[in-house]
Amino acid sequence: MVITDEQLKALILKTKVIDEKGINKILEYAKNSEVSLSEALVDNNLVNDENLGLLISDFLKLPFIVLSKTAIPPEVFRIIPERIARRHKVIAFARSKEGIKVAMADPRNTELLHLISKKTGERVFPYFATLRDINNTFQIYRRELQKNFDELVSKETHGKSLDEAPIAKIVDLLINYAYQDKASDIHIEPQEKNSLVRFRIDGILHDVLLLQKDLHDRIISRIKVLSRLRTDEHLSAQDGKMRIKLEEETLDIRVSIIPMTDGEKVVLRLLSSRARRYSLIDLGMNETDLEKVTRAFTKSYGMILSTGPTGSGKSTTIYAILKIINTREKNITTIEDPVEYKIKGVNQIQVNPKANLTFASGLRSVLRQDPNVIFVGEIRDIETAGIAVNAALTGHLVLSTLHTNDAATALPRLTDMKVEPFLVASTVNIIIAQRLVRKICDMCRASEDVTQTDLFKNIPQELVKKHFGAKKDVRIFRGNGCKVCHFTGYSGRVGLFEVLQVSNNVKKLITQKADSDIIARQAIEENMTTMLDDGLDKVIKGLTSIEEILRVTRIASQ
Repeated sequence: MVITDEQLKALILKTKVIDEKGINKILEYAKNSEVSLSEALVDNNLVNDENLGLLISDFLKLPFIVLSKTAIPPEVFRIIPERIARRHKVIAFARSKEGIKVAMADPRNTELLHLISKKTGERVFPYFATLRDINNTFQIYRRELQKNFDELVSKETHGKSLDEAPIAKIVDLLINYAYQDKASDIHIEPQEKNSLVRFRIDGILHDVLLLQKDLHDRIISRIKVLSRLRTDEHLSAQDGKMRIKLEEETLDIRVSIIPMTDGEKVVLRLLSSRARRYSLIDLGMNETDLEKVTRAFTKSYGMILSTGPTGSGKSTTIYAILKIINTREKNITTIEDPVEYKIKGVNQIQVNPKANLTFASGLRSVLRQDPNVIFVGEIRDIETAGIAVNAALTGHLVLSTLHTNDAATALPRLTDMKVEPFLVASTVNIIIAQRLVRKICDMCRASEDVTQTDLFKNIPQELVKKHFGAKKDVRIFRGNGCKVCHFTGYSGRVGLFEVLQVSNNVKKLITQKADSDIIARQAIEENMTTMLDDGLDKVIKGLTSIEEILRVTRIASQ
């Protein structure tokens, strides 16, 4: 780190963002979580990455650059070779008559600056950039996977048959590329004449590589060996896991193989700890919702529910909360299926139905382990719901997830699981409903004007007026497409949130077995921001597009 924790502590205290007692608590969190103070501050939503960068650059008396908001010419970016850039966390971002401007995580590395100057014959001007920003910008180095694959096969076989192709290197190449592209899944699909590789990036599947059919079976066999599955079984589904050591981290991968008409299909789920290193602010939660959630998780009892469909970021939100409340004086135990991300100091249990370790049986056992906080991966059945609610009622803080479309629907869902309405009203503190939308790429973002009449086709008029005012034309943003975002116009994702606080009025409605629509109306009257409201706020800020909001919220045309 370019600045010590003690120096950063003094800077933070000067800003009066937090007092001495608070900073010592954050330092304890950093020690327990084995992260730097800067990471701990971002994790706990006390400062965002950009503001932290400004603070440190001011201390260093050096200019600050936000690479994610800077258009970098490709020829400038490649002044520094990728291997050097990744090792020393340095990126060239601008060039003029005066010289080259470089962003560095450690701008005091004079030896590196001298080396770049000697190589280019130009003056070099160092700027400070945060490590997170630099790592995100490395995507520009990405070359097309198909070209890299073809080069690898050509180099290794030298005109020999494909039987001699380096299968281990091919599998490593696929996983490395998927990791660098921040893909959550790799799909290897057999076709009649070829094998298609697709990456799920930001929730959307992209075709990335076409393989010769001869290689397909050998790649599947290699994956089976790595995940300790039966290589002689081709007619039934198999599930396994493997661990791959990358330069950045040791990556856990879940493996699923199923037989298809043209061969076996494999899906690899990349369980990167990087994907879980988000604070609630990073996830896109606004200040008002953040305050509500903070009040809920600082209580020592009750229930916090995160709802939404599969892949909406529910677990990531819960992990962000768990990291904040994870202190030495608390016993935190989780029951998950699967354990996707290990948190130091937290007791994590993997569900195992074969050993009769289900959510319900595991939860019963956990209650005998003197816990303060319990995270139940998912409330799936009546038994789990009953035990979880009773645990929340008897002085435990219980966090869990539910598959419902919005926050209000979670309440009737619990009563449908035979939990008495008065128990639901007494235990549930807050419900967080969410979706993930793709963020407009900062490198190629452009604005355009559209008429309010165009928006009325898909969004209720009162909402358009509420967010955009009375203007006839409104300004929205889109991505033009560039190398960083693979010409999609989007890079990364941000959450849309709907946080329902269970107030006294909402409690009355629950005990009266009110419909979810009535509960939602009451919550909106009490200033609950709906997911569509949150989405439109993010459209105005240029974070995402109208199309993305409509895609995930599925608003019917008016």
